[in-house]
Amino acid sequence: MNYIKLKDKLQIIGKQDFNPQHILECGQIFCFQKDGEKFKVWSADKFAVVEETPNGFDILAKDVDYFENFFDLKTDYSAIKAELAKHEIMREPIKFGQGIRILKNDAFEVLISFIISANNNIKRIQKTIFAMKARFCSEAFPTQDQLLSLNESDFYQLGLGYRAPQMYKALRQFTAEDLQQWKKLPTEKLRAKLISISGVGPKVADCVLLFGFGRKDVFPVDTWINKMYNMFYREESNRESIRKNLLEIFGAYAGYAQQYLFYFQRSFLKK
Repeated sequence: MNYIKLKDKLQIIGKQDFNPQHILECGQIFCFQKDGEKFKVWSADKFAVVEETPNGFDILAKDVDYFENFFDLKTDYSAIKAELAKHEIMREPIKFGQGIRILKNDAFEVLISFIISANNNIKRIQKTIFAMKARFCSEAFPTQDQLLSLNESDFYQLGLGYRAPQMYKALRQFTAEDLQQWKKLPTEKLRAKLISISGVGPKVADCVLLFGFGRKDVFPVDTWINKMYNMFYREESNRESIRKNLLEIFGAYAGYAQQYLFYFQRSFLKK
């Protein structure tokens, strides 16, 4: 994918490998808003606006280096899609979500966001996260120290529901230094670390691995992926079995495959 890096924006040339709607609505991020034809995007303490142009898209931001990395612009998604298209099951999902890119988001933000996401819907998840930001009078995602200042009652008031005590406990089970050290661990050991945190089950752990730690050798399995598996492979209700089988099928491209399949299943097939 070709793009031009300027002082205050990134100019994406072409629309085959970048589409903000595909990227932001495929379940990997919650800190965004659609404003007319534009998308507002927040990550940690950074902000960008993505708008369509006749020749592609512009990413308007003060910190272009951050968003160049955030949107994974240096990765060749045409090559990834060509590799995945060797699997017949991937061809329609790739066509439908051709502009998907896996974001390189802040690990702490992803972990907290996906604890909130468990058994939740996107509208409520976003409402809770933006309420957390407003609590600290900021557009930046709250820091761990800020969230540690809240008690369980505060988390209930912010809309976490039964997740409130889980969040209160989770924040005390790791530090910023832990997250940095965990980046060095093999995927399965890191997965075990994450699952040991309150409110983090196998699916949430895999999402954090994929979207927060950049591990592509994972395959988050939720209701939509379970339905897809039953539709295209065989009837199976054991999600751990589904996860292992899909990892074996897609290997190092598993994380990419999951995003195309999830977006296609949830956004197209459900209609």
